[in-house]
Amino acid sequence: MSVDLADVPSDLRDAVAAALDAAGVADGHLAIELVAAKRIRELNREHRARDAPTDVLAFPLDGAGPTAGPRELGDVAICPEHCADLAEAAVHGVLHLCGCDHEADGGEMLALQARVMEGLR
Repeated sequence: MSVDLADVPSDLRDAVAAALDAAGVADGHLAIELVAAKRIRELNREHRARDAPTDVLAFPLDGAGPTAGPRELGDVAICPEHCADLAEAAVHGVLHLCGCDHEADGGEMLALQARVMEGLR
């Protein structure tokens, strides 16, 4: 089994691979798309009822059940206009795809994100 990063911009693949490794995910497929502020605002409004642009949104898929190919982890949308660091936004989004939730975990996800980023520097 392996991770399929074909739909991840090449300059973000190391960060994505590091995030997956840190989360203990060794197989699956995910996609990352860089989007404009208008699009991220639309997605944020549609999926989170927040009518404002944001830096990154993650759309995890339910991985329950066998698949013919790699497991589908989900999609991440990143708005470069609202990011200080694209790699960190990618790590953040991927950790969400892996089930992490900084709004409910007492700081565990953000600590893991910091460790991943430190390892990339």
